[in-house]
Amino acid sequence: MSSLTLDVGEWAEENFGGCDLGDVRRTRRAVTVARQMAEHPDGSTPDQAEDWSDLKAMYRLFDADEATFSALATPHWRRTRSLARGTVLLIGDTTETDFGIRRAVTGLGPTGDGYGLGFFLHSSMMVDAGSGEILGLAGQELFYRQPVPKNENSYQRLQRSRESEVWGRVVELVGPPAEGVRFVHVFDRGADNLDVFCHCRAQHTDWVIRAAQLHRVVEEADGYITDDNATGIEIPTSYNNGTAATGLIETVERASTTRLSLRAVLAKRPLSGTYELSVGATKDHEARTARMQVRFARITIRRPKRRTKYQCQIDFQELTQWVVETREVDPPKGVQPLHWVLWTSLPVTSFDDAWQIIEYYERRWLIEEFHKAIKTGCRLEDRQFMEAHRLEAVAAFTSVLAVRLLQLKTVATTSPDLPAERVVPKIWLKMLSALRKRKLPTVRDFFRHLAGLGGFPMRKRDGNPGWITLWRGLDKLLLAIRGFVAMNQRCG
Repeated sequence: MSSLTLDVGEWAEENFGGCDLGDVRRTRRAVTVARQMAEHPDGSTPDQAEDWSDLKAMYRLFDADEATFSALATPHWRRTRSLARGTVLLIGDTTETDFGIRRAVTGLGPTGDGYGLGFFLHSSMMVDAGSGEILGLAGQELFYRQPVPKNENSYQRLQRSRESEVWGRVVELVGPPAEGVRFVHVFDRGADNLDVFCHCRAQHTDWVIRAAQLHRVVEEADGYITDDNATGIEIPTSYNNGTAATGLIETVERASTTRLSLRAVLAKRPLSGTYELSVGATKDHEARTARMQVRFARITIRRPKRRTKYQCQIDFQELTQWVVETREVDPPKGVQPLHWVLWTSLPVTSFDDAWQIIEYYERRWLIEEFHKAIKTGCRLEDRQFMEAHRLEAVAAFTSVLAVRLLQLKTVATTSPDLPAERVVPKIWLKMLSALRKRKLPTVRDFFRHLAGLGGFPMRKRDGNPGWITLWRGLDKLLLAIRGFVAMNQRCG
């Protein structure tokens, strides 16, 4: 519960009160803008402003050269990193914004297949590995797509700056964990890149990354002998003192090596265990229970013949890590079987270890929900500004606000039985109780009825409410509270 402040005024101060915008008045305005946006997340800028003077102040803030995306969002990133305890997942991915090719917005770049205009936003969301609580954003980068030189060869491509380098830059921006904390970066196939592994290792962080290049030639690393144990399976010394692993395994003696493709290595590994996975229905297939088989191996990647600038800079030689495969067997006819191959720096010596890695990767869907919250919940792409600088500033606010919307969804499931009066502002609790005509003793009761105010039917079979109905209910609740306060405000 510590990561979510329900009162919008306090929330705005916590996340934007530390902005360095060159003038304390701009910082105060940033806090006001954040509060106004939080009170009406899906509204346009005129809808969110209190009046004409507030709207003009918003425009002046967005126009200020000092009000950059990074300057506005940095206090939130720092606060999020300070909340990390134990093991936390850093779920990263990129989303593209498209403001339409027909709008004459200055400063935007090409998106999609080149027929859109917008920018790209790469985010690292911090999630508690045990509870699944969303702590916030640990770092982000907003960037524009650069044209690819014509007729370049593979060597030239490795030497120039590439779009995929954003994964490593954000890893560097997030930095290393504090003492007693373990960072585990969780990435999809776009991060299956040797540079990304090396960036994580340099920051003393762990990783779980879905493999895309199953044809990659690797060496099996079984049979290592170390001074630390006599089992033949090496556990890095960094795990013994409770700090994060570097991913680079120092060895005393290598018993044997075999160079094969990653796919071939996994095909010859013995079965570690099985489990069943419930798969929801889609437009292409019905719901089913998939039977999954799990295998794992320990792999060494050698120095490639052609290295990138970053690999030359760090003098990369080799990297040893684990890989976990989960594959569906006997899928229904006409259905593509589920198949994940996951790179990880965390030691995998049993089925339970492999299961933990799979569970970490399954949290990755939260970053997709975050992107949906930015575009649908906060309607970033619907903003009608005609300059990229203004849209970048709005993106900073909506990024932090999107996290708040997702936290509203998860807070009722992480601590459902907590007394509502210990978490929810008193006036919120009293007003919602009056509107719903019943007492709301627990956090679960409060949030379900808040969603009910936003259209959630609250039937037993409906499960937990989504963030859309929650923020719709919150919008109505805040409006009711404002009316109540205004009606009872005395002059003098």
